[in-house]
Amino acid sequence: MSQSNKIQGQWLPTTVKEVQHLGWDYIDVILFTGDAYIDHPSMGTAVIGRVLEAQGYRVAIVPQPNWRDDLRDFRKLGRPRLFFGVSAGAMDSMVNHYTANRRRRSDDAYTPDARAGQRPDYPTIVYTNILKQLFPDVPVVAGGIEASMRRLAHYDYWQDRLRPSILIDSKADLLIYGMGEKPNIAIAHALSSGATIDQLTDIPQTVVRMPLSAIPTSGDDVVLHSFDECLADKKCQAENFRHIEVESNLWHGHNLWQATGDIAIKVNRTNPPMTTEEIDASFDLPYTRLPHPRYQGKRIPAYEMIRHSVNLHRGCFGGCAFCTISAHQGKFIASRSKQSIMREVKQVTQMDDFKGYISDLGGPSANMYGMHGIDLERCQRCARPSCLHPKPCSNLNTDHSALLDIYHAVDALPQVKKSFIGSGVRYDLSMHRTGNPAIDKVNAQFNEELIRFHVSGRLKVAPEHTSDAVLNVMRKPSFALFEQFKQLFDRINLKYALRQQLIPYFISSHPACTEQDMAELAAITKDLNFHLEQVQDFTPTPMTISTEAFYTGFHPYTLQPIASAHTPDEKLAQRKYFFWYEKQYQPDIVRSLTRMHRRDLIQRLFPHGAPHPTPHTPNPKPSHPKNNHFQKNRRNIRKK
Repeated sequence: MSQSNKIQGQWLPTTVKEVQHLGWDYIDVILFTGDAYIDHPSMGTAVIGRVLEAQGYRVAIVPQPNWRDDLRDFRKLGRPRLFFGVSAGAMDSMVNHYTANRRRRSDDAYTPDARAGQRPDYPTIVYTNILKQLFPDVPVVAGGIEASMRRLAHYDYWQDRLRPSILIDSKADLLIYGMGEKPNIAIAHALSSGATIDQLTDIPQTVVRMPLSAIPTSGDDVVLHSFDECLADKKCQAENFRHIEVESNLWHGHNLWQATGDIAIKVNRTNPPMTTEEIDASFDLPYTRLPHPRYQGKRIPAYEMIRHSVNLHRGCFGGCAFCTISAHQGKFIASRSKQSIMREVKQVTQMDDFKGYISDLGGPSANMYGMHGIDLERCQRCARPSCLHPKPCSNLNTDHSALLDIYHAVDALPQVKKSFIGSGVRYDLSMHRTGNPAIDKVNAQFNEELIRFHVSGRLKVAPEHTSDAVLNVMRKPSFALFEQFKQLFDRINLKYALRQQLIPYFISSHPACTEQDMAELAAITKDLNFHLEQVQDFTPTPMTISTEAFYTGFHPYTLQPIASAHTPDEKLAQRKYFFWYEKQYQPDIVRSLTRMHRRDLIQRLFPHGAPHPTPHTPNPKPSHPKNNHFQKNRRNIRKK
């Protein structure tokens, strides 16, 4: 019997026929998503559906509804007893749809057979507006990464303008940001107990509309510059973002308020980090770990990447300036128990197509499992956005023992031939010298075992740049640390006669990066014998420090001016250095370096003679969407 037949009927229903098969005469919550329905703990809609189901609610899912016909997909299941839930999917739709050059992508990893065009731009807005048009009296709750990152005024790169909270453009009654288990349960319980949606104004990790008169004039709440003030003065937007980031990372945060026209947007404080028991409860729900049978015979690329992977934790304390993880999952690590992880690993080994290889034992950052402050009371008072930058916090326990124990337990299973680490590794964490000989020894052991046993031919890490000035803005460590890690990688490969590759990620056009920085990056990486392939032009995404600096021209924490490449020509001038080894770009590189009086770099890049400059050189090719920096972000977002 096939695996799908063995567990047929265990998915949440998606059609009237499936609802009838269950014998239901009503549905409590109907979830609409821009993704295909994959019943897996890495997929947000599946998680929320299972969490609500575990609370006794009847939940159905409508994946990728057709918004261009007579709207039958929005009507087919009727009205739910409690509310509609709406998510754009596991990615912001605009990141999903467009490249850094604002060109439309030709595929969609979260759709059967990778077909593009199965969701609109901004599904959160489109879906909620349709549902409010069809069922005006039924509450609509928006959630997921798109809604979460657009909960307040934000810069939209694809429209090149500042947009208000997505609650303004959508007709949703309420928005959930961050990880949604607790808020969804609280909303369902309140509505089921007789409350109305307009009464739910104080649930943590929700965003609501309020009258302007509700904005407090005193107390601990944070009142941001209004949307109109931010439109008039970009420095106001930059100043706002520092408060937004700080509050999203606090253990005990405060409410945020922003006037937008004649409406006040209220962002309720965050929940404290999930306990191990709470996160286990979410991961231990009865997921089939498979796409719904409606997709039988079709390939969903995002599922292919996670089908044999296991997520160990949530959250990331790295605080990278260009990353949305901490804004969505928080900076505090919520780790699963070893028992919960091993239960899921054993479930993976029982899959029909399992060949003995776990593709990833990871998380948003692969090696933060089980880590937290030595003194948690200090953590609860801390407003620092990164525990690793400018250097690792003295209160951070960086012991990799618990993670090594997981690796050893998984590899000891007779069904497992090898487990790989596909998530990004923070080598600045594993190489940090703590001064504690026992911890330093364990962390050295982690690095050796990682390289020796858990690399599938290529280990991908993210130095992101070579310039310390740019890296400081990125909140990343000095490139010198990457060079030390490369030496370690090469030494272990030589010691054990391995033939593995180290693949670094790099970004061009990040705020503070100049053309000369990119030229030096090309020379430095050439000297290290790299022909770069995992590269990406910086793409501003909502709610990151880097995006705010790009849009406003000011660093949100210092309010000092910061330059960015904005025009296509400025971006192309930086990106071409990634491809110094391709002949069609070399004449233009020589011309640019001559203009910058950097003949020393010409000699380093082309020691056997510089190619003759020509009047015109084709633009560098854009990086393939499957071979760029955002592939890492896609993987991280899926694990949310």
